Amino acid sequence: MGSVERSRKKVQLWKKAIVHFMLCFVMGFFTGFAPTGKSSIFSSRVSVSNRSDFSPQPLEVLQYQSKFQSYNRSLLDGSPAAVPEATSKSDRDAYDDHHPPKISKEEENEGDLIPRKLVIIVTPTSMKDTRRGVLLRRLANTLRLVPQPLLWVVVEQQSDSDEASEILRKTGIMYRHLVFKENFTDMRAEMDHQINVALSHIEHHRLSGIVHFAGLSNVYDLSFFDEIRAIEAFGTWPMAFLSANRKKVNIEGPVCESSEVMGWHLKNSSNLSTDTMKPAMHVSGFAFNSSVLWDPERWGRTSSAQDTSQDSLKFVKKEVLEEETQLKGIPSDDCSKVLLWNLDISHSSVKKMVTDKR
Repeated sequence: MGSVERSRKKVQLWKKAIVHFMLCFVMGFFTGFAPTGKSSIFSSRVSVSNRSDFSPQPLEVLQYQSKFQSYNRSLLDGSPAAVPEATSKSDRDAYDDHHPPKISKEEENEGDLIPRKLVIIVTPTSMKDTRRGVLLRRLANTLRLVPQPLLWVVVEQQSDSDEASEILRKTGIMYRHLVFKENFTDMRAEMDHQINVALSHIEHHRLSGIVHFAGLSNVYDLSFFDEIRAIEAFGTWPMAFLSANRKKVNIEGPVCESSEVMGWHLKNSSNLSTDTMKPAMHVSGFAFNSSVLWDPERWGRTSSAQDTSQDSLKFVKKEVLEEETQLKGIPSDDCSKVLLWNLDISHSSVKKMVTDKR
């Protein structure tokens, strides 16, 4: 009996399968006669979901969606945006005024791609100055705000101390750390030697840029660095000298008409040399194009700074004062704005200031 029932169940399963197969065959047969111009509900849903999930929107749509809605709609719908038909020249001009041609971002920013000149900041520093670490960090914080490119050349006497190196590594500024072995008892002679070491390095490696000597006691307006980038040959500017124990400010530097140097502010008459009738310029009071050092033919000379004199600083100062036609006053309007201050905060000055307050 059991075997007969199992055989009957198998027969019923086969009958159901055959019936299902016939139904599917009949549905497929009649579906083939359906018109192909219209897509079914299922196919439309699949296409829409695939487009939204997997097809990214064009970048232009995301950027200009709020301003150019008709243009976006044409991109999404695949149909051109409707443009009003101009019936006359005045209508076309009016339409062009309200619908200017679209300018790409590359074209808009083309004028901003002019490369900036390299600014080369030369800073002498000494282990004898106990405030060196603090002042280096302060100047570094200023230079970090200056737009690139900028190169900071720091010069000091060779020693076992790594203080300056550690500070420079942490600034994030492009720098070169130069050292020398000579010993000096005169601080002025030592600073001149440090500057000459930096100038020899610039000449040897043909570093092209605008050179400025920045002392650790200098305080800057950030627009100063934009101004010196416009220097072609030589530039000079007024400097304000402040002292911690005095209540007055001395101005030293050029007097200009527009950017032409017409005369000089002097702290006292001793700054005027009797033989040349030229002012003794402060080392931070001028800047120059570094090619003066290593490309003399560009400036109409036959020898470089090293060939002319071993004292490159003295050579540069002489060139700045003699090349009056190529000397530019900064700021370019009339040199009336002070962008650089020299703050004397030596120990003696601070001590006297504290005594006066008591």
